[in-house]
Amino acid sequence: MDRGNERDTPAGHGVGDTAAGRVPLAVVVVDRAGLVSHWSSGARRLFGIGREEAVGRPAADLLPVSGALHDTDDPHGGPASYDGSGPDLETSLDGQSGFPRAGCARLCPHPEGPGAEDRIDVLWWAYPLVGPDPSRLLVLVADATRLRAERGHDDATAERITPGFARHTELPAAEDLERRLPDILPNMGPGLSARIVSQVLELGYPILEFSQYERVPVTPYWGVPRRPGRRTAEAVPGAVTAGHRPVAVAVPAGAEQDLEYAAVRERLEFLNEVSSRIGSSLDLGETIREVTSAAVPRFADFAGTHLRAAVLAGEGFPDGPPDASTVMFRVWVEHNDEPGRWDDTVPVGEAFAFPEHTPFYKCMVTGEPVLVPRVTDELSERISGEFEKRDLRPLIGGRSLLIVPLKARNVVLGFMVLMRRPDRPQFDDMDRTTGAELAARAGLVLDNARMYTYQENVADTLQDSMLPQITPRMAGCDVATRYLPGTRLGRIGGDWFDTIKLPGSRTALVVGDVMGHGLNSAAMMGQLRTAVQTMAAMETPPAQLLRNLDALARRLGDTYLATCLYAVYDPIRGELTLANAGHIPPVLVRAEDGGSRLLDLPTGAPIGVGGVPFEAVRVRVAPGDRLVLCTDGLVEVRGSDIGEGLAALCESAAHPAASMDDACDTIIRALNTRGGRKDDVALLMARLNGIPDDHVAEWRLESVPAEVPRARRLVRGQLLDWGLPQAVETAELLVSEVVTNAVLHAGSDRIGLRIVRTDALLFEVTDDEPALPALLSTGPEDEFGRGLRVVSRLAREWGASATGHRKTVWFEQALTTGR
Repeated sequence: MDRGNERDTPAGHGVGDTAAGRVPLAVVVVDRAGLVSHWSSGARRLFGIGREEAVGRPAADLLPVSGALHDTDDPHGGPASYDGSGPDLETSLDGQSGFPRAGCARLCPHPEGPGAEDRIDVLWWAYPLVGPDPSRLLVLVADATRLRAERGHDDATAERITPGFARHTELPAAEDLERRLPDILPNMGPGLSARIVSQVLELGYPILEFSQYERVPVTPYWGVPRRPGRRTAEAVPGAVTAGHRPVAVAVPAGAEQDLEYAAVRERLEFLNEVSSRIGSSLDLGETIREVTSAAVPRFADFAGTHLRAAVLAGEGFPDGPPDASTVMFRVWVEHNDEPGRWDDTVPVGEAFAFPEHTPFYKCMVTGEPVLVPRVTDELSERISGEFEKRDLRPLIGGRSLLIVPLKARNVVLGFMVLMRRPDRPQFDDMDRTTGAELAARAGLVLDNARMYTYQENVADTLQDSMLPQITPRMAGCDVATRYLPGTRLGRIGGDWFDTIKLPGSRTALVVGDVMGHGLNSAAMMGQLRTAVQTMAAMETPPAQLLRNLDALARRLGDTYLATCLYAVYDPIRGELTLANAGHIPPVLVRAEDGGSRLLDLPTGAPIGVGGVPFEAVRVRVAPGDRLVLCTDGLVEVRGSDIGEGLAALCESAAHPAASMDDACDTIIRALNTRGGRKDDVALLMARLNGIPDDHVAEWRLESVPAEVPRARRLVRGQLLDWGLPQAVETAELLVSEVVTNAVLHAGSDRIGLRIVRTDALLFEVTDDEPALPALLSTGPEDEFGRGLRVVSRLAREWGASATGHRKTVWFEQALTTGR
């Protein structure tokens, strides 16, 4: 009879096994709509249709009656004559019968285009089911031809074999059905299976009648116990006749070997099916659930998987063997007990170290299976005493316990705790071997998932380290970004974006895409991004920056190719300066009318081609305009024209949004849903707010010492006009130091002083000396060299840059403090 949700008792048992009623059965459950809700592998073998194909289809289509051999209207097994029509099974399948029926029929195992030679003779039992569940009918089917052959009769008329029913009280062996039937009902919880069992026992126990006096109960079982050295005939317990007169069923010499072979084959098939079911995903959590669920209910009634913390966290291979201090996580529990029974005592997600002197600890440190045939009261008390504030005795007492290690490359990753209820056969040596093999296969699958998780973590860490931490508010502009890793294996790409703070309240906006994918592309991206930041800080003009980047890429190697778009936004002038190296053009969304357009830029060649000039273009912008830069992974889809993607980008960029983040999400939703995207996506959006004229103050100073106090007076007056008296004292001191340096060392007739008010105060002092200042080490007797040290201590930020023959020293001061 079928066991669990996938298996049936293996063929080729031997005569005694069949006579004892251990018969391979197909188990089918039909719902109230007449559709198959459960279909066992025994049904698959008998009818040639798999579970996935059968569930949800009309039962009458899968079990078509082409003519009956015998039928009976007696629910207790009374004989009936053959009428050639076999209506009873059809009636039961159609829901027209309210009581159990049994009979013989001729069915076709292949409904789609059967031939006469495909038809098989079967014995069947049909039980109507009642209750709140949609299940309406339980159908058990056995191969009648095989039963006759195994009884030693080739002629169907030589012996009558009739399916029938017997009351639970008539057959003491019926407890076997009561104990085991829940295990053969596929994918059913204990509540539903218990209800079906009670109805089957109330309506009549399934039996086989071989003669007027022989009534053999049909009993499900898991495997066959070994009987070493028993080669002579013996009686098989559990087979009785009506009137309680025992029937001795002979087991010929050599049958025991057949039975043992069948048990071994059944376990091998179980392991093969488990192997095909687990490992369907490289997701570690999903793999853990697959591995744990594979054991219940066919092999055990309870399964709990515990893994070392390092494995679960994806931190690589655990260091050293486990010991008493090793933290284990209970990552999944599967059981067929009543719901909630295990939840409070053994909750999923709990982390703890297993105490010594427990079988769990022994399995963990030795890496070998631990078998406890039955957990005695003494052992249950001892195990429960090792765990604080929990009583395990009601859960483990009387159960059979098997703990198997989950290993990979001889390293223990964790272990599985397997238990069987007292009413099931205890774990034996064969079960120990089966459990160890199950754990070995599960360990390899878990290790694959662990390595994949580890590699994903490494890739994500590398990718995150390559992408900058963008400041959402820059001087005169707001910025929002999005990055989506590609769907290719590895999830590492060469797309990047960046924002770089420049002197004069300007901001550099960069987006680039290294051709290719993987670690090499990510490494090149990191090198190019660092070079761009360095050259931008030196105020390299956009076209010259791309020329320098092109030369760097060619020095790094012939295969280094990338596209790059570099833009500098000046919020005071309201101007963008852009240069392009083979990148897709940006989109400019005008605040005035909400219209959007692609900026017409000289495309240029990709970085690394060499010998191609780059040009810069200036574009006037107004406060509130938005600039959208992205990589081609967002707009380019294999098999589609990139023009369609660019048009969709323009349309989605112009869509009104409450915030910059909402605007980015609108673009991603509009374009990322297009099928076929596999490349990375980098998206950078800047709202160009500008800086109002009344937030900028500029003066021309003479290169004489008398201008230093004038500079202090100008700064004081402007800050007071802006209502910032708390910033005056520090600003006067720092401006005095920087202007003094310009007067003493620049030798210039022109000194510029500018203050820009944004979310901070920016002070800039410009002169005609290109040499940049440097911090000096000063001693107690030195009269000079302390000015920049004062600036460095009191300013929020400071720096210096040179453009042509002029340099600018700048510093920032926070608005909220006196610094």
